[in-house]
Amino acid sequence: MNDIMGTSGSKPPRAGFRLDKRQGKVFGVCAGIGNYFGIDTMLVRVGFVLATLLGFGSPVLIYLAVALIAD
Repeated sequence: MNDIMGTSGSKPPRAGFRLDKRQGKVFGVCAGIGNYFGIDTMLVRVGFVLATLLGFGSPVLIYLAVALIAD
């Protein structure tokens, strides 16, 4: 019989987003995003820097909003 909850896979269900203040540099937002999506934290940091340079600073506001809302 099929598993309705889908818990028969090898990976446990993903928990909610959390800031990773232990591995984080400022607020732990990039480390938390990296942990949540399973990608390298440095790639997330580089992405934020590039987005800030190309996005006229609006990613900084998004970063601060996530830092204040999460956890």
